[in-house]
Amino acid sequence: MFGAAVVAAVLGGAPVAATPVTAYKQAVAESVSRSDKLAQYYRARDFAPIWTGADEASRDRRAALLAAFDLAAPHGLPEGKYDAAALRARMAAAVTPRDRGLLEVELSRIFLDFATDLQTGILTPSQVIADIHREVPLRDASEYLDGIQGENPGAFIRKLPPSHPEYARLLKAKLDLERRLGTGGWGPTVPMAKLEPGDEGRNVVLLRNRLIAMGYLPRSVSTRYDAQMQEAVQEFQRDHGLNADGVAGDGTLTEVNVAMEDRLKSIVVAMERERWLNRPLGDRHILVNLTDFHARIVDYGKVTFKTRSVIGKNASDRRSPEFSDVMEHMVINPTWNVPRSIATKEYLPQLQQNPWSNGHLRITDARGQIVDRGAVNFAAYNARNFPFDLKQPPSERNALGLVKFMFPNQYNIYLHDTPQKSLFAREERDFSHGCIRLADPFDFAYALLARQTADPKGYFHSVLQTGRETTVPLDVPVQVHLIYRTAVSEAKGRMNYRRDVYGRDAQIWDALEQAGVSLPAVRG
Repeated sequence: MFGAAVVAAVLGGAPVAATPVTAYKQAVAESVSRSDKLAQYYRARDFAPIWTGADEASRDRRAALLAAFDLAAPHGLPEGKYDAAALRARMAAAVTPRDRGLLEVELSRIFLDFATDLQTGILTPSQVIADIHREVPLRDASEYLDGIQGENPGAFIRKLPPSHPEYARLLKAKLDLERRLGTGGWGPTVPMAKLEPGDEGRNVVLLRNRLIAMGYLPRSVSTRYDAQMQEAVQEFQRDHGLNADGVAGDGTLTEVNVAMEDRLKSIVVAMERERWLNRPLGDRHILVNLTDFHARIVDYGKVTFKTRSVIGKNASDRRSPEFSDVMEHMVINPTWNVPRSIATKEYLPQLQQNPWSNGHLRITDARGQIVDRGAVNFAAYNARNFPFDLKQPPSERNALGLVKFMFPNQYNIYLHDTPQKSLFAREERDFSHGCIRLADPFDFAYALLARQTADPKGYFHSVLQTGRETTVPLDVPVQVHLIYRTAVSEAKGRMNYRRDVYGRDAQIWDALEQAGVSLPAVRG
């Protein structure tokens, strides 16, 4: 119980004699004193009710809130947190002015929780995974409370989920999988034995039936791995980020056998991630889906450029982080300023063994002067006291290749070229120290420059041929989003799925489950 002084402070004056009105106000004041924002909001409206009034507008808001709880399960929210039956009982039991005052604030709190969960997510990303540096676009409580008091409270609530087409497609896919899960899923799994065109037998039938259930094949009684099945396997492989060779090897069969429940979890996690990014991404933006090993340029919702990428190695100090920033310029013929962590962990031990190793690097002191390697006792230094900088001058062998794309950030992450072109042929491409390497950096540069020069290719190469490090500003900066999705929709096609390369989505699902989110098959 809160003291009279606290309640009086919220009310904005001294305690007054109890009346039905003051009993209601005192109950509201007592409840909102835990929240400065709610206290300020109710004080500004002289504690007038939003939910508990006897007027038609209050009744409409109560009805809209109770109806909104039906959205919890479809949108992957914790159903138990929003119990319409319990709230109805609480409403029916509120008979005194004090009861109504306490109920008023409870309804506002429940509504704010629901609206926030539905619009910007249940979890705080960085509290689940430290490498997610996502600034969730939280709305102010007053925005929600003003909105629910509009002409159509139900319509206001229905507009809360992200309006991005990706979210709508994920929601549709979730509901479809839930329906199919209730009818038996995709059927028996396929034994982990390689299958290829020309094969026949029971395992081919199991693969055929699984592909039919997933929508990759029409119904058939064939027991042969024929050309039609090969095409279906290739389509499945493309949808799952696999090399589309039409052979059902270990990698393909592993993905074929993933349970429908696990795909459903990926979709629920993707929806939560979309809520974290519920803001305008930019008419033109760069999208790097880490699990997909690709970078894209998106113009007005359509992918206009796509290239393979290499991301950070799956190691504690090398995984690529998730964040958004703004690309401001590119650097042609870049110098590689070796990050201190790499200099001390990787190069210093080699220099201690042989001071003349890594001759492609320049060693400079604090004044930028080149250091005579023969005059340095590298054995005297460690990661804490190493006083030198390592640099690799511009060249085709430079670790950054011939161009890098900069969106200055505290994580020292950027997109760049690389001399290690062979890695782009790999199916899984997590090899870097965290930055994003591009398979087609020149074409990527042309696409960016096309909006500010009539001959982007000619301009780029005129600068490249000088051999000098040159910064080229983008006339219009471009938003960059490093995201992580193991479930991604296609505008006109099936859901695509990717491996959880860093294990992040599994961690997020665990956190959602702890918050009360569940799948239909395991709901109590």
